[in-house]
Amino acid sequence: MSLWADYIAAHPEFADEAPQVDQFGDSPAMADELLSLVLDGPKRATAGLAQGEIPAVGDHWVMTDGEGRERAVLRTREVRVGRLDSVDDAFAWDEGEGDRSRDSWLRGHRAFFRRIVDGPLTDDDLDALPVVFERFDLVWPPQR
Repeated sequence: MSLWADYIAAHPEFADEAPQVDQFGDSPAMADELLSLVLDGPKRATAGLAQGEIPAVGDHWVMTDGEGRERAVLRTREVRVGRLDSVDDAFAWDEGEGDRSRDSWLRGHRAFFRRIVDGPLTDDDLDALPVVFERFDLVWPPQR
């Protein structure tokens, strides 16, 4: 049985949903590292380029590890779209990465977006990128 099926067995009110299945980051190692911060640590937020469909409050998504195995069901609780440099201290803290400061967050996300966006970009170019800032809850597996 899949992780989503297990979740639906416990929460049949969501049976009609078709969650997005995805992983964090741009490599299997990064996916595993960030997933660990969700399962065992402080990560309750994520940020990505504002492309395609923007998540909505209440959406579910199934997070996989670096090998594509389902490991967690997350539920969006807050969404904001803004410039990369509009991140605040509280969001950087909630993302749970590095030393959890805004400066560390900006350095890490500028480096990440440089890897995934074509062309040479200055910090000013990166700071102007439209980003989805999303907070979420870990809803499955049940907390130990």
